[in-house]
Amino acid sequence: MLQIEDLQVKLGDKEILKHIDLEIHPGETHILFGPNGSGKTSLLMTIMGYPQYKITAGKIIFKGEDITDLPIDERAQLGIGMSFQRPPTINGLKTRQMVQLCARDAVDEETLAKKVNFEGFLDRDVNAGFSGGEIKRSELLQLLAQDPDLMLFDEPESGVDMENISLVGKTIASLLQKGFLDAETKPKMQAKRDRTKMGLIITHTGFILDYVAADKGQVLYDGMLSCVSNPHEILNCVGESGYEECVRCISTIN
Repeated sequence: MLQIEDLQVKLGDKEILKHIDLEIHPGETHILFGPNGSGKTSLLMTIMGYPQYKITAGKIIFKGEDITDLPIDERAQLGIGMSFQRPPTINGLKTRQMVQLCARDAVDEETLAKKVNFEGFLDRDVNAGFSGGEIKRSELLQLLAQDPDLMLFDEPESGVDMENISLVGKTIASLLQKGFLDAETKPKMQAKRDRTKMGLIITHTGFILDYVAADKGQVLYDGMLSCVSNPHEILNCVGESGYEECVRCISTIN
C-alpha cells in the first residue's frame, strides 16, 4: 500500500504541503478535490519524486519500503505511474518508442494502442500537435504499457471533449481494475478481493466518478488534507457551497 506520514513539502521558499497523512490500500481508488493552488498536483509530483518538491519532514512508504529519498526512475520501477495534466512535447521521440520504454516487459504496442484508439499516432513525436483528448490517450497508452501498481492521475478529464471522455474514463477504470472483464463476451465486474491496483485521482469536474467507482474522496485545502468522505457527497457539497464551506461542514460532521 501507499502510506504517507506527516508529510511537509516546500517548493522554493514556500511551504505547499502541511502535515499530510494518507493511506491507500491495494484495490482502493481515492479522489482528490481542492481549489486551484491548494497543493493537489504538488502532492502527486512529490509522491512521484520530482526533486524540486523538497520534503522537509515526514516520509512516504510504498509496498513497505521507505521511498522518501528515491529518485523518479526507481519509484517507477517499483510500480508508481503518473498521468500528467499538461505533459511536455518530446520532439525526436516517437510515441511507439515511448511505449516501449515505459513497458516493464516486451509489449505489442499496436495491440495496446487499439485499446485507446491510438494506432495512427504511434509514429508521431510524443504529444507533438496532439489535441487535449489525444494527449490523454497518449498518457493512458503509456500507463497501459507500464502497468503500475499505484496510478496518479492529474485531472484526467481536463481538455477532453465529450467524444473522448467515455474512452478515457473506461480505460482508467480498467487500469484500476474497476472496469468490466471480457466486456465483449461476458461482462463481469472484477471482484474487490481480486483488485491490487491503487489510484489517486485529482478532479475538478467529477466526471471521472461516472466511470470509476472510487472508495474515498478527500479535500486538499490550503496545503492540508481537510476531510475524508464519500466522493459524491464532497462533489455535491462543493457545488452547492464552495470548498471553504465544504471543508468546515464535513470536518464538523466527521
